[in-house]
Amino acid sequence: MSEKEARFTVRSLIATAIGTAIATVVVLEVSGRIDHSNNKDNVPVGEFQAIHVTPGDEFRMSPKSSELHAVCEQGYLAIAADVDPDFRGIVVDYKNRGVRCKRAPTQEPSEDTAGNE
Repeated sequence: MSEKEARFTVRSLIATAIGTAIATVVVLEVSGRIDHSNNKDNVPVGEFQAIHVTPGDEFRMSPKSSELHAVCEQGYLAIAADVDPDFRGIVVDYKNRGVRCKRAPTQEPSEDTAGNE
């Protein structure tokens, strides 16, 4: 290829791509196609994993602590942000069942109902 055939420089192509991306976001924002929800009721706070720890086994964990803390909210484990403790979410399993933070009391048979027949 000769220099006359190269009509666009690499810089102009990169600038065009960046300008197109910015223009697309602005047009979508102005037309209302980008939804900014103020309702934080059903927004996931984060994704978590459980690590099975057996006595004597070592596991690897980051030395940095997360910016979250756990609290017990009405008997269920909730995760809250350190910067905004009012923003908290209940920890649920894969079936959307809440994870208890205290064991439910087991009902043992009382003396008058156990074996008095």
